[in-house]
Amino acid sequence: MSDAKDVDRAHTPEQATASWKREVVELAVLFVAVGLAHLFATLMGHSAPGPAVLIALGAGLIVCAFVHKRLGTRRGTRRPAAEVIDIEGGRPMKLWRIRTRVVDRPGRLAELAAAFARLDCNVLALHIAATGSSAISPSGCDALDEFVVEAPAELSEKDLRSAVGKAGGLDIVIVRAYVKDLVDPGVQALVLAHAVSEDPEQLPHAMAELLRAADVQWRLPGDTVAGGGESGTTMVISVHPERALLVSRPALPFTPAEAARAAALAASVRQRRYSD
Repeated sequence: MSDAKDVDRAHTPEQATASWKREVVELAVLFVAVGLAHLFATLMGHSAPGPAVLIALGAGLIVCAFVHKRLGTRRGTRRPAAEVIDIEGGRPMKLWRIRTRVVDRPGRLAELAAAFARLDCNVLALHIAATGSSAISPSGCDALDEFVVEAPAELSEKDLRSAVGKAGGLDIVIVRAYVKDLVDPGVQALVLAHAVSEDPEQLPHAMAELLRAADVQWRLPGDTVAGGGESGTTMVISVHPERALLVSRPALPFTPAEAARAAALAASVRQRRYSD
């Protein structure tokens, strides 16, 4: 009970002043209303309608007071639109997509998680793929870890790269992430496969969604691909003998798992459109 009383007394000087002024205004309005009612009843004399008019005016004042209170309550509870923040810390946050190659040994993932924790980052998604081949993995590296993390807004890409590197990460790639990056890629692939099987013309759009790629173009299988750019950021996906898709994602190289999902999505269109 004492806690509740303390909360009731916890008003700022501004709130106390506003409350005092409001009470004075309401009292003044009440006096004016009563005076007008008395004057009106006097002008009407002691005829039968006099008491009824006073009762009606009183009821009207009660209704006005009730409406005023409801409107004041709504104004007090309305909250301004706020930016996305971390609920616990109350700080603005950003989403980052971080990919790194690591030596596949016990404790390596824990070291990366600890590095994020020291920076007050929250790991929202994690995908681990075994590279399994020296052709796509530097010597001694045989795992590819990809994180989607929520980090304090003041942290820069350089801060994140340094922390991941000290935790044993190699070939680090960091790009800004979005909420859609939190969707499970396997589930998304199934949904997109169903969509393009119903409408094969949606394949380029679906491929862009699946691979988070901004540039998807139709090409003939024999067309040359322009050079330049980082290795692995361009991929040609065969759709059928006469057409292929050229997909480019300059900021983030494609992984073998993404290539497999893209091929499966293209196959779902090919089987629907060209089977007898």
